[in-house]
Amino acid sequence: MKIIDRYFVKQFLQTLLFALAAFTVIFIVIDLMENLDDFLDQNVSYPVIFEYYIYFAPEIIRLMIPVATLLACLFTVGKMANQNELTAVKSSGVSLYRIMAPFIVTSLIISILSIYFGGYVVPLANKGKVKIEQVYMKKDVVASGTNIFFQDTRNRIVNIYYFDTQRSTASQVSIQEFDPKDLTHMVSRLDAAQMQYDSTKRVWHAFNGEKRTFLAQGETIQKFSQISLPELHFIPRDVVTKQQKPEEMTLSELKDFYRNQARTGNDPTRALIEYHSRFSFAFASLIVIFLGLPLSANKKRGGLALQFGISLLFTFIYLGFMKISEAFGKNGVLDPLLTAWLANILFFTAALLNLFRTQK
Repeated sequence: MKIIDRYFVKQFLQTLLFALAAFTVIFIVIDLMENLDDFLDQNVSYPVIFEYYIYFAPEIIRLMIPVATLLACLFTVGKMANQNELTAVKSSGVSLYRIMAPFIVTSLIISILSIYFGGYVVPLANKGKVKIEQVYMKKDVVASGTNIFFQDTRNRIVNIYYFDTQRSTASQVSIQEFDPKDLTHMVSRLDAAQMQYDSTKRVWHAFNGEKRTFLAQGETIQKFSQISLPELHFIPRDVVTKQQKPEEMTLSELKDFYRNQARTGNDPTRALIEYHSRFSFAFASLIVIFLGLPLSANKKRGGLALQFGISLLFTFIYLGFMKISEAFGKNGVLDPLLTAWLANILFFTAALLNLFRTQK
C-alpha cells in the first residue's frame, strides 16, 4: 500500500497547489478591479501595487485552503473512481477507510501547518498590507502612534498624543484615575509633557507635569519635573499592540490582548473568539475531507461535477454557519470556545454519519 499511498498523496498535493494558485489569481484579479479606482486616484505606482498583493496573498491562501483541499480531494478520488482505479484497489480487499488514510493524514498535516500560517505568517503580512493602505491609499490615515487612548486597569484611562516606538517615549500624556466603586467619579489626573519607560527597573517615568487629586474637601495640585509611576501595568509593546486590528495580531499577541481586556474590565469575548477561531478554521481542511471523500469514492449519476457541486455547497454552508455562530458568540449568546468550534463539531459529526452509511 505504500506505493499507492504515495501515488494518492502526490496526485492530491499537485491538485491542491494548482487549485490554490488558481483561486489566488482569481481573487487578486477581482480585488484589483475593485481597488483600481483607489490606486488611480492616489497615483499608486506599479511596484507598490505588486507589493500590496504580495502581502495580501497569504490571507487569500488562508481563506481558500479548505475549498482547494475539497477540490483536490474530489478531483483526485473522483477521477480514480471514474477510471476504475479505486475499483481495482477495493477488489484487492482494501476498504474505503484505508483508502482515506493518506488523505486524512495529509490534510491533518495541512491543518497543523495552517495554525502557524494563519496565526503568525498571515498577521505579519496583513500589517504590511494595512501600512500600504494607510500610506499610499489614504485608508485609516490616522497613524497607530498618535492619539492613543486605552484602559490600563478597570479604573485607569491613559491618553497619549504621540508614542515613539523606537525610544519607548510618550509625549503629551494624560492619566485619569477613577473611583473603583463609582467609575463616574474621577479621583486624580496626571498630565505630563513626556513619559519614558525604564526597561531596567520596568517602570514608567513622567517628566514636566502636574498631578491633580480630587478630594471631598477640595482639589490638590502637585507639580513635578520627574515622577515614577510603578502602578502602571502596560509596557511599550502593549501601546503598539492596543492599536492593532485583530487581523494584524499573531496568536501570541491575541492571547495577550484578550488577557489585557479582561484585566482592564473590558469584555474579552470578541478577542477570545478570534483567538480560538484561528485554531478551528485551520481544521476546516480536515472536515471537508470527511465530507467530500465518501461522495467521490463511488460512481454516481451526474459524475464528478455533481459531486463537487454538492460538496462545495456543504462547504460554504459550513463556512457560513461558522460566521453565524461567531455572531451569536460576539453577542454573548454562546461561550467563546464553543462558538469557535461549534461548526466543526456539528459538521464533523454529520460527516462521520455519512461515512458510516457510504458503501465501503
